[in-house]
Amino acid sequence: MQPEARKTIAVVGAGPAGLRAAELAAAAGAHVILCDAQPSAGRKFLIAGRGGLNLTHNEPVENFPARYRTEPERWRDLLDDFGPDALRAWAAQLEIETYVGTSNRVFPRGQKAASLLRAWLRRLRGTGVEFRFGKRLVGLTKEGVRWRLDFAPDFALSADAIVLALGGASWPDTGSDGKWPAILAANGVETAPFVAANCGWNVAWPGAVLERVEGLPLKNLSVTAAGETVSGELLITRYGLEGGAIYRLGPILRAMARPELQIDFKPQVSAEGLLERTRELSSPNEWYRTWKLSPGAIVLLKHCSPNESLERAELVRRLKNFPLQLQSPRPIAEAISSAGGVLWRELSDRLMLKKMPGVFLAGEMIDWEAPTGGYLLQGCFSTGTRAGRSVAEYLS
Repeated sequence: MQPEARKTIAVVGAGPAGLRAAELAAAAGAHVILCDAQPSAGRKFLIAGRGGLNLTHNEPVENFPARYRTEPERWRDLLDDFGPDALRAWAAQLEIETYVGTSNRVFPRGQKAASLLRAWLRRLRGTGVEFRFGKRLVGLTKEGVRWRLDFAPDFALSADAIVLALGGASWPDTGSDGKWPAILAANGVETAPFVAANCGWNVAWPGAVLERVEGLPLKNLSVTAAGETVSGELLITRYGLEGGAIYRLGPILRAMARPELQIDFKPQVSAEGLLERTRELSSPNEWYRTWKLSPGAIVLLKHCSPNESLERAELVRRLKNFPLQLQSPRPIAEAISSAGGVLWRELSDRLMLKKMPGVFLAGEMIDWEAPTGGYLLQGCFSTGTRAGRSVAEYLS
């Protein structure tokens, strides 16, 4: 892009998708103005890094599209453009070394999320990206060949093209409050309602359960819903269950009229093996010790069964296939991420809105979801890369 033809690109949303789009657009020579309703950038990104910033996952990239459940060809294309190896190389350019953890997740080595974010913002400012914080988008209208963006309080700008990275509806305190669909609906853009994803579920626990094991984990499980099985952990909470296993089954559970889990507390041992180990024992307490069940599993078996005096064979059957009725997902404000947003059919392969030429989308405002484990951030970086590159090419 020649200096005399320098165009203005407005990027709205300073999360990882918006920051990445701004980075690509600025690198192509555009004048980039990045606006966000919050007082600073990357607030949800920093929250994601509290327990260790999980940038991406180290499994083969060909497995990634299935993690996003829908639009596998789109995701294959997006990940070909900017996949997990490219994300690690990008971090290395910021002098952030990454490593693969024991769970095959990828983390920055010895660095906090804040350190990576500071290095990233320095680079963006060095390329001329301008930041406007405390500006909430309230209107978007076409004026001739340009777009007018109106913000509260009392701010407006004109741009040749736009990247919107306004987020979903989880963690609203960070700015992703899901209030933007009306702006696009005014231009005929269709969206799916936001729902909680990667969230806990409510369970009507008997009082005896909470008295004994609230806050205890259930580890090394196999958990099934509607025929799909995942391995992982759960956490018993006062309201129900949290944990990676139930997060991954969220889309299936939401589709069930009566959501229910079947838990195998000892997936590494067959029912026959469990019976053989306790063949000479007569006491249930001896069985539990021999099976090396966790305190949480024992309490569930004792207090969530219709018959507390189960025979050994029946107890093994229940241990290997423990049914647990769920009530409802936790509120979206508590969720790690959200599903819903702009429908994929509204977007071109370049992530431009078909009904709003010159407006590109990135990140969680598109209707996709993924499990925890690095797939969420990878999705934001991949869509941000595509949107940033596409908006620059559109103006060139």
